[in-house]
Amino acid sequence: MENLEGRLTKLALKGDQRAFAELVELYKDKIYHLAYRMLNNRHEAEDIVQETFLRVYRNLDRYDDKQKFSTWIYRIGTNLCIDRLRKRRPTYSLDAEMNDQEGIDGYSMIPSDNVTPETELLLSETQTLIYEAIDSLPVKYRSVMILRYLQDLSLQEISDVLDMPVTTIKTRVHRGREFLRKKLGPKL
Repeated sequence: MENLEGRLTKLALKGDQRAFAELVELYKDKIYHLAYRMLNNRHEAEDIVQETFLRVYRNLDRYDDKQKFSTWIYRIGTNLCIDRLRKRRPTYSLDAEMNDQEGIDGYSMIPSDNVTPETELLLSETQTLIYEAIDSLPVKYRSVMILRYLQDLSLQEISDVLDMPVTTIKTRVHRGREFLRKKLGPKL
């Protein structure tokens, strides 16, 4: 993967559009997954993917080939997500009942994404509980936990992505796990 990544990056730096398109293909789903987990919003995640690749394209000449391309692109995507979370206005709970209609909550107002019963069965209750717990983490822990456990990055790679010491990453992973243990303990 690293050799392919390195070759594609070098070709893209020389202006090869097909090489850049292949880099997009390699990373678009991974960046989407990262953004969706951090933002919990499909449209915002799609925006982040586009913005990430736009920034990569514009700043390709600033890429340091001594580091892994994946680290660089994850850093860009993660930073964009964090910026988006900081700019968000207060959100309202979908669980809250609507004032004027008894028994109707915010979820009933969201249009369907054509989720079939088969699709719902595939999403296990435990997985849903874990994702909800991760979503409830403070941003500084959420980003680390998503990169560690959902994107499967090493502590060093997370350190590179977030530009923080490995010891800080270890502490945040530990505190994030403790938070999740407390949150999920009674439910699992």
